[in-house]
Amino acid sequence: MSTIAFFPEGAYGPTNNCVGIGDVLRRRGHRVVFIVEESFAGTLEAQGFEERLMRLAPPPEEPEVPGQFWKDFIRDTAPVFRKPTVEQLGAFIAPTFQALIDGAAYVDPRLREIIGELQPDVIVEDNVVAFPALPASGRPWVRIVSCNPTEVRDPDVPPPFSGYPADDRSQWDAYWEELGRTHGEMHAAFSALCEDRGAPPLPDLEFIHASPWLNLTLYPEEADYRRARPLGDTWENLQSSVRATDAPWELPPVLAEREGPLVYLSLGSLGSADVELMQRLVDTLADAPYRVIVSEGPQHELLRLPETMAGEEFLPQTSILPQVDAVITHGGNNTVTECFHFGRPMVVLPLFWDQYDNAQRVHETGFGMRLDTYGHAPGDLLGAADRVLGDAAMRERLGAVSARLQRHRGTERAAERIEAVANGGH
Repeated sequence: MSTIAFFPEGAYGPTNNCVGIGDVLRRRGHRVVFIVEESFAGTLEAQGFEERLMRLAPPPEEPEVPGQFWKDFIRDTAPVFRKPTVEQLGAFIAPTFQALIDGAAYVDPRLREIIGELQPDVIVEDNVVAFPALPASGRPWVRIVSCNPTEVRDPDVPPPFSGYPADDRSQWDAYWEELGRTHGEMHAAFSALCEDRGAPPLPDLEFIHASPWLNLTLYPEEADYRRARPLGDTWENLQSSVRATDAPWELPPVLAEREGPLVYLSLGSLGSADVELMQRLVDTLADAPYRVIVSEGPQHELLRLPETMAGEEFLPQTSILPQVDAVITHGGNNTVTECFHFGRPMVVLPLFWDQYDNAQRVHETGFGMRLDTYGHAPGDLLGAADRVLGDAAMRERLGAVSARLQRHRGTERAAERIEAVANGGH
């Protein structure tokens, strides 16, 4: 039996992904421990895992709820999401990276303490910034990239967070220049901090290291990018990684008793913090000939759903997706890859980070439609939903992708590769 420590970012997407892989490893007899923020205390224990708690910032005066820092951050920053992505580099992406970097610096002593206590055979992280304690520990570690593949740079892949088309490079150079201008000094300072704490320097304008042991990406090959440079033997694309830990879900009577396509609306735990946007989408869909399931999120008490809809604060998404006909989503990587896994067409309304890249990739590969999140008219949303619901060719292609992915079982493959690293291999 190996001791395997999972260290996901303090958000539900990366945590849920790690839970799916951790569940497989636990069933194989390994000791699985999650290193999580104090605000998540008990969340992983409730699913049968050990927890070790840490903080990314000094304790607040008031008690926290899981991921509250980022919920507040998204709510307060929402006006920036109306700007073009190149303008978001300085207004949103850089401050977000700085907040993450500050967290990595603050938690470093506690991470070293936890690693020293656990003596894990392998550490599995799913983050977007480096944590120097991991490479400095000398222990094998695995990186999971549960973001759009643009996070892993390549000359033939669009710039990260841009949402730019893969076949139109007209804006790429200006975007890269702005990224360097807004992120250069911050990157240099963080790279120096990593070296000071015993970790290698960071790659050029990247905020996280590749693992010398194993790096796992999560993107179906039908939607992945062609690269100028192969990633190498330490990289593997799991294609999808869908947890089997969600509770079963039955269609409530208010929906089961009606007819019409079944649509799932979710902007994720962070995106749904924008109550004004959520309510606008709900109101647009209220009179549509669909049955709608709404993932209401942390501000659920502020949303008003018509009687023809059903929603809850949290929903078992992987139990719902096989039952629906289409998904209206923010484009988070977990949701997008889960839609591919279950063969569900998407209407994507990106808000921040790699959601723009996912939205563009879904659109340009013909597996759904991208809309301007704040600029679309109600008729645009309804038209896009009608389009993906009625496109038989799209649904047939997605069905083929789904069949392949469900044969592939990314969680099982991830567990196998992580076991190999724990046992001294690659």
